[in-house]
Amino acid sequence: MKISREQLAGMIDHSLLKPQSTREELKKLCTEAVTYGFKAVCVNPVHVADAAAFLKGEKPLVCSVVGFPFGTHTPEAKAAETAEAVRLGAREVDMVLRVGSLKEGRDDEVAEDITAVVRAAAGCPVKVIIETCYLSKEEKIRACLLAVKAGAAFVKTSTGYGSAGATVADIRLMRKTVGEGIGVKAAGGIRSLADAVAMIEAGTNRIGASASVAIIGQLGQ
Repeated sequence: MKISREQLAGMIDHSLLKPQSTREELKKLCTEAVTYGFKAVCVNPVHVADAAAFLKGEKPLVCSVVGFPFGTHTPEAKAAETAEAVRLGAREVDMVLRVGSLKEGRDDEVAEDITAVVRAAAGCPVKVIIETCYLSKEEKIRACLLAVKAGAAFVKTSTGYGSAGATVADIRLMRKTVGEGIGVKAAGGIRSLADAVAMIEAGTNRIGASASVAIIGQLGQ
């Protein structure tokens, strides 16, 4: 497929989610997001206010993760975390659903969890991380449908902290399940231009990556 540098950059959430991340690394992340035209920076809640300050007046959005990386917070805690992130300047939220509840068939709990975050986000798009590496095909489908029903704007493959990241097969399944009206974000293990293009061809319209600059650089080659 043919894709321009601007088109690709506009699909990337430039991510810095390591627990040891420093403010200097955050500033570098934000500078790169502006320089390369990335869609957003994706950061931990503790870095949202600084990221919003660094990016004030610039195009890249600030995205915060919620219930990260395990999704085992209570719905009330996730809602509070979401509201605080939005207050501090986040304009998108990537939340981790309750994987254990999903696997046990407690779909009402999963739906309640997502709904609490969607409401607390106050109109900011919510991406639901379903952590595909732990799910069967049937569970992936259920997770996607529950996310859509709860009002999520995107479904997302992975945190990057699971046993595996995004796969082409999972992106195809997720896109087929949610249709064209909902976003699909691929994240986890996307380190090259070939990886990114494969995900886009499979149906993703947003990519989460920490190797974003390298990916864009390969397009120039």
